[in-house]
Amino acid sequence: MTTSRILVAGIGNIFLGDDGFGPEVLRHMPQRLASERVRLRDYGIRGMHLAYDLLDGWDALVLVDALPSRGSPGALHVFQADHESLSATVALDAHAMDPAAVFASLNALGGTPPYTVVVGCEAANVDEGIGLSDPVASAVPDAVQAIEDVVAQLLTSEQVG
Repeated sequence: MTTSRILVAGIGNIFLGDDGFGPEVLRHMPQRLASERVRLRDYGIRGMHLAYDLLDGWDALVLVDALPSRGSPGALHVFQADHESLSATVALDAHAMDPAAVFASLNALGGTPPYTVVVGCEAANVDEGIGLSDPVASAVPDAVQAIEDVVAQLLTSEQVG
């Protein structure tokens, strides 16, 4: 029997306002969720580091990130990532930190992205500055709960392992 391994990765730049959503959510994740099967990690802007870590054979990735606003700052979205369209549209950039750049880097390294669920929040402000806007900060507890739900579902489904 294969042991399911899930990487929960927060990404984003804490110096660009709401872009720091991923790292902030990871800061609030209950450590009880971490185990031999689940790793919680704040990657910040280290996209290449995440790409290299994904070469270690993870069964699933939960990516926590800020999303461009569609008119509802603070709105939380949980969805399966489409690796094909993401990595096909981006050139390799070792310094970029967005899902498309991570998957393009992983492909360039010869890896294959695992099943990926994105837990994202629509940003209100990504100007220079530290700290989340009120609507995005208010979404952090819901994002923590969503991640716990996704991890529980992944651990009990046939999607992983």
